[in-house]
Amino acid sequence: MELISKILIGDVKAAARLMTAIEDERPGVDKKLQHLYSHTGSAYVVGITGPGGVGKSTLVNALVGRFVRDNLDLGVLATDPSSQLTGGALLGDRIRLGRGMASRVFFRSLATRGWTGGLAKVAAAMTHVLDAMGKDIILTETTGTGQNDVNIAGFADTCLLVLMPGVGDEIQTMKAGVFEIADIFVINKADISGAEDLRWQIEQMLNLKDFPPNSWRPKIVLTEATAEKGIEELVATMFAHKEFIMSNGIFSKRRKERARLEVTEIVERFLKQYIYERLNRNHLEKMVEKVAGREIDPNAAAFEIIQKFTKKLEQINWSRSE
Repeated sequence: MELISKILIGDVKAAARLMTAIEDERPGVDKKLQHLYSHTGSAYVVGITGPGGVGKSTLVNALVGRFVRDNLDLGVLATDPSSQLTGGALLGDRIRLGRGMASRVFFRSLATRGWTGGLAKVAAAMTHVLDAMGKDIILTETTGTGQNDVNIAGFADTCLLVLMPGVGDEIQTMKAGVFEIADIFVINKADISGAEDLRWQIEQMLNLKDFPPNSWRPKIVLTEATAEKGIEELVATMFAHKEFIMSNGIFSKRRKERARLEVTEIVERFLKQYIYERLNRNHLEKMVEKVAGREIDPNAAAFEIIQKFTKKLEQINWSRSE
C-alpha cells in the first residue's frame, strides 16, 4: 500500500491523510492500521495531564524545544474538549508549537467528541501512526479535566501530572485517581508564591503511600515553562523513569496494559456503534418504552438487546476493504 509505505519513511502528508481518515472513521482505516501495527512499539510515549490553566501546553512547547535541540523526532498529540452538540473544538492556540520546529515535529490536535477520560477516542490509533513514522518521542497532552483525566496512564510509558501553586486546594485536585497515575509531579509556574508549600504537600501525600521494594517513587520537579527553567531537570527525570521501568520489567507490563485498554475500548466502541446505528431503532425504542413503563427492568432490556446482537453477529460484514 502506497500510503503505508510513505508513512513508514516519515512522510508527513501521508500521515496527516491517515489521521484525518481515522478521525472521520472512514472505511478501510482499520486495514491500514493493521499494516502499520507491526512497525510500532519503538517510540517513548509521555503523557501530560493536570488541571486547566497550569501551563501544560507551554510545558509541552518547552519540552519540544529541548528535544529538537537534541535532534530527536517528535510527535505531539494535544486533546481539546469538544462541543457535545457539534463535535467541534477550539484548536487554534496550538499553532505556536510549530514555529521553527516543523521539520522535526509532527503536531496534531484532537477533539474529544464526547469521549471521557481526557483523551480523544482515536488517540491510540494516532499514536500508532506517529510511532510507525519513526518518531523517537510522542508527547500526549490531555484536556485537563481534573480527576477524570486518568486514561492517559493506560497509554503512556511515563505520566507527568502538572500542577501550579495558588489555585486553591491543590490536594483536593489530586485526591482521586489523577494523583495515583503520576510518575512525575511537575509544579509549573514555580515562580509563584507557594511552590515550596505545594511540594511539601505532595511529599506528605507520598509519605502516606506504601511503596513496595524496588518500585518507583514519584519525583517532584519545579519548572517555569515560559522561561524554560527546570526543563533540563524534568527531561533527566523523565529518562530516569524510562530507564527504571525498562530495567525491571515494568515497561513491558505497561505496554501489555496499553494493549488491553485499546482492545477493550475498540470492543466497547463497536458495541455502542452497533446499538445506535445498526440495531433496529424501533426495537430499541420498544425496549426503552418498556423500561420507562416499568414493564421490564433495565437489565432484562439490555440482555434482550445483547441476545439480538449475538444472533446477528454472523450477518455482520467483517471484511476490511482497502
